[in-house]
Amino acid sequence: MSGTDGKRDDDDDAALFRAAVGPVRELPSAPEPPRRPAPRPRARMAERDEAQAREDFRLGRGEAFAIGRGDVLAYRRDQVPPRMLKRLSQGLYAAQDELDLHHADAAAAETLLRRFLAGALDAGHGCVRVVHGKGINSTDSLPVLKNVVDRILRQRADVLAFHSAPPAQGGTGAVLVLLARR
Repeated sequence: MSGTDGKRDDDDDAALFRAAVGPVRELPSAPEPPRRPAPRPRARMAERDEAQAREDFRLGRGEAFAIGRGDVLAYRRDQVPPRMLKRLSQGLYAAQDELDLHHADAAAAETLLRRFLAGALDAGHGCVRVVHGKGINSTDSLPVLKNVVDRILRQRADVLAFHSAPPAQGGTGAVLVLLARR
């Protein structure tokens, strides 16, 4: 907007402001505030390798802990007497339920096994059989499901002991599992 004398009102306002404030002095320049430190560099490839190694171990893949086709699965917790494991290996405990993992891939087998064991515990079963197969059709030279079953059973606190079944109950293609009572 223009005034009657041709000057802009904004110029008048600025002049009025300077007259009202009076003389000013410039403040010394202040240092810039400190910047946030840059994030520490991450070894992303190493993190991915670690994650893959954990997944391989969890699913029973890898040569370091591999169980072969004819190998017997056997494990017992320290509180379980050796004679219980021997009786389990002889098939002297009756399996109260059974899970057949044939034709499942490793991830599905893990899920099925975890659900099966939780259900068996809820039902109060003391001994169950898990049929994992001998791995004859595995594309790898190692039986995938057998290794997955071994890793999962060793990790669970509710599994007291397990042993490959006697030949009449599946042999090295199945495992008998003793479960802790609730």
